[in-house]
Amino acid sequence: MDVITTHINADFDCLGAMIAARRLYPNARLVFAGSQEKSLREFFLKSALYSFNFERIKDVEFDQVTRLILVDVRQLGRIGPFEEVARRSGMDIHIYDHHPDGPADLRGSVEFIEPVGATVTIFAKLLQERGITPTPDEATMMMLGLYEDTGNLLSVSTTERDFQAAAFFLTSGASLNTVSDFLSREMTGDQVALLHRLIRSRTVVNIDGVEISLAHASVEHYVGDIAVLAHKLKDMENLNAILLVVRVEDRIFMVGRSRIPEVHFGRILAEFGGGGHSYAASATVRDLTLVQVMDRLPRIFQKHVKRFHVVKDIMSTPVKTVDKNQSMEKVRSLLDRYNLNAMPVLDNDTVVGVVSRQLLDKALFHGLAAVPVSEYMSGEFVAVSPETPVKSLQSEILDGGQRFFPVIDGNRLVGALTRTDFLRHMVSGSEPAFGSELLNRGGGTIIFNKKQVSRLIRQQLSESLADLLESFGEAGDSLNIPVFVVGGFVRDLLLRKKNLDLDIVVDGDGITFAEEFARHRQCRVRSHSKFGTAVIIFPDGFKVDIASARLEYYLEPGALPQVENASIKIDLYRRDFTINALAIALNRSCFGELLDFFGGQRDLRDGAIRVLHNLSFVEDPTRIFRAIRLEQRLGFQIGKHTESLMRSAVRTGFLQKVSGQRVFNELKIILKERDPLASLRRMAGFELLKFIHPALVINDRFCAVFEEAAKAIHWFDFLYLEEKLRSWVVYFLCLMLQLDEDAVGGICSRFTIPRLYRKLFIQERGAFHHVYHLMERRLGAEKKIRNSEVYFWLQPFSSELLIYGMASSRMEEIRKSISHYFSHLRSITPIMSGHDLKKLGYQPGPAYQKILRAVLEARLDGELESKEEEINFVEKTFYKRD
Repeated sequence: MDVITTHINADFDCLGAMIAARRLYPNARLVFAGSQEKSLREFFLKSALYSFNFERIKDVEFDQVTRLILVDVRQLGRIGPFEEVARRSGMDIHIYDHHPDGPADLRGSVEFIEPVGATVTIFAKLLQERGITPTPDEATMMMLGLYEDTGNLLSVSTTERDFQAAAFFLTSGASLNTVSDFLSREMTGDQVALLHRLIRSRTVVNIDGVEISLAHASVEHYVGDIAVLAHKLKDMENLNAILLVVRVEDRIFMVGRSRIPEVHFGRILAEFGGGGHSYAASATVRDLTLVQVMDRLPRIFQKHVKRFHVVKDIMSTPVKTVDKNQSMEKVRSLLDRYNLNAMPVLDNDTVVGVVSRQLLDKALFHGLAAVPVSEYMSGEFVAVSPETPVKSLQSEILDGGQRFFPVIDGNRLVGALTRTDFLRHMVSGSEPAFGSELLNRGGGTIIFNKKQVSRLIRQQLSESLADLLESFGEAGDSLNIPVFVVGGFVRDLLLRKKNLDLDIVVDGDGITFAEEFARHRQCRVRSHSKFGTAVIIFPDGFKVDIASARLEYYLEPGALPQVENASIKIDLYRRDFTINALAIALNRSCFGELLDFFGGQRDLRDGAIRVLHNLSFVEDPTRIFRAIRLEQRLGFQIGKHTESLMRSAVRTGFLQKVSGQRVFNELKIILKERDPLASLRRMAGFELLKFIHPALVINDRFCAVFEEAAKAIHWFDFLYLEEKLRSWVVYFLCLMLQLDEDAVGGICSRFTIPRLYRKLFIQERGAFHHVYHLMERRLGAEKKIRNSEVYFWLQPFSSELLIYGMASSRMEEIRKSISHYFSHLRSITPIMSGHDLKKLGYQPGPAYQKILRAVLEARLDGELESKEEEINFVEKTFYKRD
């Protein structure tokens, strides 16, 4: 008796392969070795599979089996009760399988084992060679298997043969509608709940720079199709490798999916008695607890996941160099300027030595400032090539004491590798989380790979903006220079927050890049040669900042920076905070690659604001305001060390050295935030309000006015007026509420506030206070204020002053009057015009203004409604003069 069977937990590839095998062995009996995946069980219930005469395993007389045909399997431990049949002496075994070789594989007298995406692909070729055409139902079953195992022909395992098989099944009548119905099923409630648990538990294990996502969960009853959840999670998060570990009663189900060759789940899960392909494998564990499995995984990952970094992966380029004839004192000043600890020494273009900060300090101490650096440089040094394995340098760096390695390609200096680069790589790239800690690290992580970033760009940005980023990369390719988008835009993209402020950095001449880009796209360019920057202005007014990758150094605290060209790494190092020191490559070959040299992703994950170096607030004290603003906007926390550096900079008085205009600009940006009060409270905690004016304090009255201002601004926005309210002006007026005119004038002078705003904050504010007190006295005396009075009192003032009045008023009647002015009175105008007055016989002149004002007053007070009433009013009130 011939029996066709497959592995336990059979899937659609098993089903399709069994049906295909039946065409080659027409007298064989179809028997599943054990349970099937839930999707396959449902298919049995909803389809015409009963017509294929599958038999129950309990009806099989095992001693009568003479030939065993295995499809999609050749592991003895995965064929259930047929294991004993396969072990029987003299048993004729035929094997059809697409899984890779394993140490415990069965051997057959007939074997068709090929590295294709699905076992049905093997049968497609055999059926064609023998001139056998499957029926439409059979072809549909085979197509189901092909689509499931190759991820709709999109998996990395898909081969040309799989596409040929799909064409064969389609021409044989396969129903793609049926395939779609069963492979695109909605998840059950249990599956959704389990997926939610897996997402919450997901963490990332990093092995030599290779990231493996690991998610675990425990459920009390069986949930089918865990493999479907692995696919879902892999696609949702755009993961390269994902392993699910799910405990169900006394068993643990493991499912792995991989897109990258470094992660071979077939070998990894073989350690747990499972198996499969490098890209898709599974295991069922019965003799270990979930904790034990999670404890073993990191060591197994270390054993099977391999990636070898070379120097060019982590080196810095381009490199700052010194000439051998430069003096010790000059070289020491260059190290300070560039914030470096070592530099290569060149003779023309050849590296002849290395000089360190420690050596130079000692040389200057001994009075050798004027001596050429070549006299005392380290002439014996180890140079490396771009292809040198990083690990091979470990002993040289840790034991040999060399901290700086010139990277030389041929005779040309192409980069540098420092001890810091090496240690950062070793810490961030090769230390996995160990043990049962993996069970307790909830909430996921923010570690973005190239595909995830590319996907975020397409998901979070408009199509036109995403296309624009690609076009910048294409422009860089045409000029053969690297192009990056950097800073806050990258930060907010990763946080899924809207930000349309594009900052583009090119590893070359930024102005030339901008001009070349604009030349092909009808844009204008405004350049600033001193800083190597430009602004591209598009026809619709949209602007993009372009800059050369540059180094900034400060001649004294608080001064504007001096600028020199540098590498993208050094350019990012000059940024204010780690979360702003992120860049995304835009060139076609590396589009979406995220550059994170300073732990910015870690701080995004931790919700922390941290500076890149200890002198950050000394060099630019205005970063103190930015730290507070970002903390409040993002809901993050300023790191303890960063907070200490901020307080030290304030205490030392470095803010006093910053121009008032720069401080005002930072304050203005804070006041543009949605909730500036939170930032102002934080500023008060750092004693920054006293820097604006000693009399500024935050008390209950101060907070109440700001809260009322926020309400009034929102109310104004909901009026849908064409006017754009300058909310920062309202908040600045609220900030000045407790100060008299002289104090405000002093602030305007110190902060070099532009004349337009100075007039508003001093003279117009004073005039408004006069009107406000007049209204206060009238209402306090319980005298009714006519609409016309409200109109002519408030009409001279800007909307910002009126909203400030609503926020600062203690009288509800005044707030109502201002509100009534905005929503009703301000839009009232006379119906009649000067032309009407002329027709009525009134002589043109100053009288027109007086007449029309009188008409407006009457309309405001409800005395006039129609044009006819206005004309009658004018004729009764004003005499005509010849």
